[in-house]
Amino acid sequence: MIEGRLRGDDLPTRQRVARSILDNGPSTAADLAERLDLTPAAVRRHLDLLVDDGQVEVREPRAHGQRGRGRPAKVFALTESGRDHFDQAYDDLAAQALRFLAETGGDEAVREFSRRRVAFIEERFHRVSAADPSLGPAEVLARVFTDEGYAAAVRDLGPINGKPMGEQLCQQHCPVSHVAHEFPQLCEAETEAISRVLGRHVQRLATIAHGDGVCTTSIPNVSSTTNEKEQVTP
Repeated sequence: MIEGRLRGDDLPTRQRVARSILDNGPSTAADLAERLDLTPAAVRRHLDLLVDDGQVEVREPRAHGQRGRGRPAKVFALTESGRDHFDQAYDDLAAQALRFLAETGGDEAVREFSRRRVAFIEERFHRVSAADPSLGPAEVLARVFTDEGYAAAVRDLGPINGKPMGEQLCQQHCPVSHVAHEFPQLCEAETEAISRVLGRHVQRLATIAHGDGVCTTSIPNVSSTTNEKEQVTP
């Protein structure tokens, strides 16, 4: 383990680096240095140790728009082992319980459990919205999920040809990702609950449970969704 290779005063910094990746998603060394007020050299040293320990992996950055000159900076993402250090202590027990439920009650029993597990979304959505009217619906969802340990944020997709395209709900952490890999009903129930509270169709684009760095849900703009429905209505 890394702990044996680091001085006592280094360990908290290493944890801060890993936590920052958890909270903010795959990050470059420069992003981490700025975020944590560390020197780039210090961040790279801790990243090297995290990579050696199997908690962090290096990924090629995704291209967004036209690529500029020079090689894009590498990004660092948590591995499953790295996520194990954050809130994953009961994965084996939860998986065993769901396997038993599937064997004794079938798929519908697993789905019903999944729906009950995400009941907090609908229970807290209107309460948070009423407490802070300045928040948009997606921002309310992000706060609800963050309070439950998902480290969620909202990304505005911006307009295309002057038409607003909507938002993305990005969850940098999933407390049940390992279990959801075996039981996707957990992710499906989550997506259905998001759709219900927003009153529109949403689409899950990526999940941590299936190896993506972030759980991403596309929330289309209301007007564009309405227009699409009008176009297909006979």
